[in-house]
Amino acid sequence: MSVVRPNVAPVQITAVTPWSDSLAVFDLETTGIDVVTSRIVSANVGLLNGHGDVLHRRDWLADPGVEIPEQATAVHGISTERARAEGRPAAVVVAEIVAELRGYFDAGIPVVIYNAPYDLSLLFHESVRHSVAPLVDPTPVIDPLVIDKAMDRYRKGKRTLEAAALHYGVELTEAHDAGADAIAAGRVALAIARVHGNSLDVDALELHRLQAGWCQDQADSFQDYMRRTRDATFVASTGWPVR
Repeated sequence: MSVVRPNVAPVQITAVTPWSDSLAVFDLETTGIDVVTSRIVSANVGLLNGHGDVLHRRDWLADPGVEIPEQATAVHGISTERARAEGRPAAVVVAEIVAELRGYFDAGIPVVIYNAPYDLSLLFHESVRHSVAPLVDPTPVIDPLVIDKAMDRYRKGKRTLEAAALHYGVELTEAHDAGADAIAAGRVALAIARVHGNSLDVDALELHRLQAGWCQDQADSFQDYMRRTRDATFVASTGWPVR
C-alpha cells in the first residue's frame, strides 16, 4: 500500500537523528483501559516533518457498538449518544486505521506512539474482533515514553504525555483528543531527539530494537520495586511494542 502524501511544497529538513526527519503519529481514545475488552472510540494517524509540522492527518470517530462508560467520556468527551449518531461502524474504522498504519510501516516511516503497547495491543484485539488482518510485528515504532525513561531515568514526577510535553516544551492544549495527543507525542519525540541526539544517533530499526530492551529493563525495575515495597508476588507487564 502506498502512503498518501498531501499536496504541499517540499520542506527542507535537517534531521537531528537518522530517524527524525519524518515521523508518522498514532493515538486512540477508547472505552476503557483493558486492551482486550476496550473498544476504539476515536483515532488519529498523521505525518509530521522533522520540524513537527503536520503534513497529513486522518481522524476517525467510531460507533464502538457498546456503551461508552461515563468515566471514559469524562476523559475524552465523547458520549455513547454522539458516537452512535456521528460515528462510523467500528469494523470499517478499524480496517482503515490498520491500512493507514500499514502504509507507513511498509514505507519504512517510523510511527510515534506514546505508550505503544496500549494502543497497538488494543488495535490488535479490535482487528481480531472485526475480522481485520492485524498488524504483525509493526516496525519501526518510536515510543517517547520508553525513550524518555531510558534517557532521563532518575527524573522525578509523572511520565504522562502531558507531563512529557510540559518538560520538553511541547504545546498540548487538548489532552485526550486523539489528534492533539498524536501530534504532541510526535513533537515530544522530536524534542527528545534534539536533547539526547548523541545517545539516539541510530536508525529507526536499531532504535526499535533498543526500545524493546529498554522497556524490558524498565519492567524488571518496576517489578523489583513493587515486590520490595508493596507486593512480593507482583508481576509487571512485559512486551513491546505489542503485548
